[in-house]
Amino acid sequence: MIALLAFPFFTQQIIPFKSQPSQAASTSTTDTGAENTAKDLSLAELTGLSFHQAKAEARDDIRIIPGGQSIGVQLQTKGVLVVGHHVVKGKSGGISPGEKADIQVGDVILEIDGKEIKTMNDVKPFVKQAGESNHPLDIKLKRGEKTISTELKPALDKQGKNFQIGLYIRDSAAGIGTMTFYDPNSKKYGALGHVISDMDTKKPIEINNGAIVRSSVTSIEKGNNGIPGEKQATFSPTENKIGSITKNSPFGIFGELNQNLEDARKPMPIAQPHEVQEGPAKILTVLEGEKVEAYDVEIVSSVPQTNAATKGMVIQIKDKELLNKTGGIVQGMSGSPIIQNGKIIGAVTHVFVNDPTSGYGVHIEFMLQEAGINVHKNGASLKKVS
Repeated sequence: MIALLAFPFFTQQIIPFKSQPSQAASTSTTDTGAENTAKDLSLAELTGLSFHQAKAEARDDIRIIPGGQSIGVQLQTKGVLVVGHHVVKGKSGGISPGEKADIQVGDVILEIDGKEIKTMNDVKPFVKQAGESNHPLDIKLKRGEKTISTELKPALDKQGKNFQIGLYIRDSAAGIGTMTFYDPNSKKYGALGHVISDMDTKKPIEINNGAIVRSSVTSIEKGNNGIPGEKQATFSPTENKIGSITKNSPFGIFGELNQNLEDARKPMPIAQPHEVQEGPAKILTVLEGEKVEAYDVEIVSSVPQTNAATKGMVIQIKDKELLNKTGGIVQGMSGSPIIQNGKIIGAVTHVFVNDPTSGYGVHIEFMLQEAGINVHKNGASLKKVS
């Protein structure tokens, strides 16, 4: 199973995506590094959830605009993320100062010598000054939920020109995905339907800020058994910004739009998990340019969850045009809204590696909750399942 969006290192060019494997096994596939799962294991057993309906009474006045638009995503990390080590080759041999200081891949550098670090460019002056003065750097970093302090002494390279810390670091990421919904009243939106993880550390990216921009699909790389396809798209990192990113969660990315969506449809009601039925449905997505179109799918199974979880339904592509152009679900389709019986029921999130015609979807209720939109009359919310 493959998550349909992943983020490579972002500089100032326009970048197509490569994906990373999800760590969860699917009902009928084995993802890279995931264990085999018995084919007769039901979706309910996989998610560990019961079939009891949620008792909270749903609001009947919620109307949100379904998305389907291709979006470019730009993220600025909180601090700078350590993504690897390297050896500094000096006159007396090789050493990795970062590794010696016990700085690990996945750590986030928050401060150096008591000063906040926001970008990679913030690091270089401290390294130069510490090296020239022969003093160690006082590093404050975050590792999981812990804050750790350590000392790092930069090493001079063999040419005697530059001091280095022996770490590969990253401060931003970018890629494409699909808008799921937009609330015309609050301006809040949700997209992707799953968390964005760093392509090297495989850990969720803690964001400082971010933006979404308009994106245009230029071509489709068709998927085959064992190899998921992907959308190729372009966007400008400095132009056409349409909204902010304030949250990166297991249920997608969220924020507020600063302008109306292009090719927007009329507001629609939502379906609670127990209202989703096995059978025909449609997804909204872009295959060329910026044109959003509807395609036929089937809801193979759905769990009327009482706890918020990311894999609530299994869908299968049935549309002949979509199958002909893409081979099924492809990377970049993450977040495509699913419509059934005139209601928004969820979003596409993952593709099964050995059957690209099928994949997982998340129930829309949980994405709305993450966006801060209350869907229940009594203000109740469903407990999250890790």
